[in-house]
Amino acid sequence: MPITKMTAKRILIEAGAKRVSDEAAVEFADTLNRIAYSISNKAVKLSAHAKRATIKKSDIELAQ
Repeated sequence: MPITKMTAKRILIEAGAKRVSDEAAVEFADTLNRIAYSISNKAVKLSAHAKRATIKKSDIELAQ
């Protein structure tokens, strides 16, 4: 489930932005999705290396 433009816009506004352009929201969403995919991919590899099917909090922490 990718991060949407509206979710990205909400995050930026909660961080203090008064206004967010659609271009900025799309770029931020794309960036967050790339980061999330990278962390997810590393976490899956870590759990597989540990011979587990379940991804744990520690896998996410190590993957960052």
